[in-house]
Amino acid sequence: MFKKGTKLYSILTGTCPKCHEEPMFKNKNPYILSQALSMHEHCSNCKTKYKIEPSFFYGSMYVSYPVGIAFATAAFVISFFVFKASIHVIFISIIATLIVCMPIILRLSRNIWINFFISYDKSFAKK
Repeated sequence: MFKKGTKLYSILTGTCPKCHEEPMFKNKNPYILSQALSMHEHCSNCKTKYKIEPSFFYGSMYVSYPVGIAFATAAFVISFFVFKASIHVIFISIIATLIVCMPIILRLSRNIWINFFISYDKSFAKK
């Protein structure tokens, strides 16, 4: 399920969707906010261009909404069922989770979006 050659591998590791060898983002740490969305122009292994067209990643905004909902739902479930928190504490935990996880949500949505359009090709994988 989580091995090289699957979409899930590329999405969760942030590697090139075509060869799964090189990272797409210049900096591995998403919490350096000035570089959170800074991406390489193309993969150094297979030469895949990441920005397929101008403003390509605007579409990832449509993906970031359900990803954010998933994070908010997880925060709700943990707050409500595990900690038995009040409604005010639950609301604060959801907001805090979304703020703290914002860089991760942004990167995940970009990874999901590009994986809609580019598929893995094992001929480009390093031997």
